[in-house]
Amino acid sequence: MAPRISRHGLGSLARPAALAFVALIYLFMLSPLLFVLWLSFFNDAIISFPPSGYTFTWYLSAWNNPAFANGFVLSAKVAAVTAVFSVLLGTLAALALHRYRFRGSALVNSLLLSPLVVPGIVAGIAVYLFYLSAENVLDIDIVGTYSGLVAAHIALTIPWTLRLVTASLGSLDQTVEEAARNLGANSFQTLVCVTLPMLRPAIVASALFSFIVSFENLEVTLPLVGPGHTTLPIAIMQYLEFNMDPTIAAVSAVQIILLGIVMLVTDRFVKLSQVV
Repeated sequence: MAPRISRHGLGSLARPAALAFVALIYLFMLSPLLFVLWLSFFNDAIISFPPSGYTFTWYLSAWNNPAFANGFVLSAKVAAVTAVFSVLLGTLAALALHRYRFRGSALVNSLLLSPLVVPGIVAGIAVYLFYLSAENVLDIDIVGTYSGLVAAHIALTIPWTLRLVTASLGSLDQTVEEAARNLGANSFQTLVCVTLPMLRPAIVASALFSFIVSFENLEVTLPLVGPGHTTLPIAIMQYLEFNMDPTIAAVSAVQIILLGIVMLVTDRFVKLSQVV
């Protein structure tokens, strides 16, 4: 006779099995990142398995490469400015589209969200052609300038703010705003002192995602950069044209660690699970 397994025994095995399954899923999702981190320590210039040894040489090589250093600084500057303007414009747009109904509001909403559905390379070429047409009309240089690159990144990242802030606005308790107005606060005071503090998780999350999307963007950036304005993703692509050593893995590992720290610090003060 086959042994019987009690319900209590099945229940005691279900939780460890579920945890193990979840751990395997996370391991599968994170395996590309873990592989890049592992690869950055390989001793061999030509990647082979198993490696002959491990070294920090590639991190020193990346540090001493001015293209990576300058690209990192420019990417950080562009991403920081983009995050500020994206949050500012996206929050105002979300408030206007959510609180007020006007003719064409659905069209404006679809237009602002369109960068999420348009392929990146198509958006990059479209922005490039638009800039060329604007240069012919205005007789000023736009392609290859810092301001032109930032403007394109702002248009690319506004949808993140719009979606996150709109979702948070739908869950806000409007009685708190009504109470503030009943106590004598005008519309502007209610917005600054009540509405925006309640939207803080969504705003911080929007700034975080806008920074990351801008920092890592390649497709839109590629047609718009000029001499002296090369971002880190483009510097990596140019390096790969002539080199295949683990230096790129070292640069990517630094990006992974820095962006991971940014997300952890942000989640420490604002729980991203509340708005994502």
